[in-house]
Amino acid sequence: MNLNATILGQTISFVLFVWFCMKYVWYPFISIIEKRQKEISDNLVSATHAKTESERVNAEALLCLRQARVKAQEIIKQANKCKMQIINEAKHEAEKEQSRILSQAREQIIYERKRVTDELRKKISKLVIEGTEKVIEHSINEMIDIDLLNNIINTLSYED
Repeated sequence: MNLNATILGQTISFVLFVWFCMKYVWYPFISIIEKRQKEISDNLVSATHAKTESERVNAEALLCLRQARVKAQEIIKQANKCKMQIINEAKHEAEKEQSRILSQAREQIIYERKRVTDELRKKISKLVIEGTEKVIEHSINEMIDIDLLNNIINTLSYED
């Protein structure tokens, strides 16, 4: 066996193998590799875009959160102000109601006092009349006219 023929055969088979690989295998592998490289670069670009977009959205979210906190504080201040206003109005209404109830109670006391005073006057006048009648009955002689006595009694009872 000749060493040159073997090397020549291996070289020819190697060239045929390289040609076959370049024609049928190399380009599909290269296209797949290029496609993957393009996908990877696109993904990297989209990742950087997503990162910048995420940072922008985070900044917007922080801004919205700050604005929401400010609005919440304003709402709390308004609620406290409204609470104080309602409390003051309720105090004012309670004071009005208190003064109204007190004035009604005073009026009722005055009315009751007047009623009791009138009642006592009537009872006292009645007792005075009865006592006077009894005194007059014991001390009057038969000569006094009964009409005159009734006249005096009626006069005293009308004064009540």
